[in-house]
Amino acid sequence: MEKINTALAPQAVGPYSQAMATKGYLFLSGQIGINPTSGKLEGQTVSEQAEQACKNIKTILTAAGYGFDRVVKTTCFLTDISAFAEFNTVYEKYFTSKPARSCVGVAALPLGALCEIEVIVECKKRDTTTEEDETLSGLF
Repeated sequence: MEKINTALAPQAVGPYSQAMATKGYLFLSGQIGINPTSGKLEGQTVSEQAEQACKNIKTILTAAGYGFDRVVKTTCFLTDISAFAEFNTVYEKYFTSKPARSCVGVAALPLGALCEIEVIVECKKRDTTTEEDETLSGLF
């Protein structure tokens, strides 16, 4: 396993790493809209905080040598699920490859954040045809 950490993204607010790489995948810890320069949440709206969270994700992905195109799964948390459409407007600007996603409403997030995004990235290129693919193709 390899820890990924960059001073250009917000430092962890608890006992965890910004990201960990292992066995072909990179797992980013959930990112909230903390401005890494000020150390404070950026903005008062879901869109403003989602924008900063996505910028933080981009910074960590870049530090690890990847981009949004390698993201295979995200999990998104909103303190107000009625802000789903507002959140999606920002989200779709960054996650253009449309990775698998879960988006859930939660009671609260760290530091009073309105949204949080965690990301899983495929690091190694997948073979175009594998034995598993051939087996699965018979199911569809």
